[in-house]
Amino acid sequence: MSSQRPQQKTSSNDNPEHIDFFDEIKLPDFIKLNEAILNAVQRAQPILESYIARHSDDDLLEYPFDPMNVRQAYIEFITYLVSNPAKFIELNMEYWKSYMELLNQSWMKMITGEEPEPLFHPQKGDRRFRDPEWQQNALFDFIKQSYLLTSQTLTNAAKDTEGLDAHTRQKIDFYTRQYVDAIAPSNFILTNPLVLKETIDSGGENLVKGLENLLGDLERGHGALKISTTDYKAFEVGKNLALTPGKVVYQNDLMQLIQYTPTTKEVYKRPLLVVPPWINKYYILDMRQENSLIKWLVEQGHTVFVVSWVNPDRELAQKT
Repeated sequence: MSSQRPQQKTSSNDNPEHIDFFDEIKLPDFIKLNEAILNAVQRAQPILESYIARHSDDDLLEYPFDPMNVRQAYIEFITYLVSNPAKFIELNMEYWKSYMELLNQSWMKMITGEEPEPLFHPQKGDRRFRDPEWQQNALFDFIKQSYLLTSQTLTNAAKDTEGLDAHTRQKIDFYTRQYVDAIAPSNFILTNPLVLKETIDSGGENLVKGLENLLGDLERGHGALKISTTDYKAFEVGKNLALTPGKVVYQNDLMQLIQYTPTTKEVYKRPLLVVPPWINKYYILDMRQENSLIKWLVEQGHTVFVVSWVNPDRELAQKT
């Protein structure tokens, strides 16, 4: 008989070699997340109601649904795929083969905790997935790579489409890239680890600020999305912008002509007329006092006139 004592059975929780991959995923605290989102919704409600009240009379139907005729381009694209079943099947087989490889790798990563080489990498310069959480967290790594696989498949299919004219192919390629960028997991709360953390830490304050920025962009565009690229409250004409004295001496439906007050006893006989590009405002030449071109010109004895273009609206839609 063996003198060894029989081994006792232990729970898998007591086994140091056992790995609970649900712990490895490191999910966010959904109770705190739910509280943060509810808080954001409650705070956002009066902001939304105020915006709707201000724009209740706007006719949204006047905006064309498909001004670039993208729908027709994609109809031609789908028609091409349907008429080439071998190509369509090949695209699907390649996609699902790659997806199953990714699924298998991600599953093993969750179970073993290993860090295998990713199958799909963001393009160089892509800042959306720079945070370490996109690589270290098995769940978000899978979300990231499955998105990269899908986006690469869609863009390659659109780019490599044959049998279409060059213009239609370029249009499909362009709008497909816009679409895959729009559905990136970094754009959504539940699939972006950084946004999840900020939402929980701020109690939803980041979502409220985001909504305020969105509504501000919509108001600037009068219903269309006009994304701000600067702080519109940082400068104010006449206070810290366009300080050189002048007055409007002529105007019509397209422009105003500003004449600036001379600062020298004598001026040159020939005046200087500045015509800025339509996309610029006149005060691009009269920013801060230390770098104002107009201020420098009048100090050199020039009589300066500058055209100030009007902001075009519907009344000028048919102007030729």
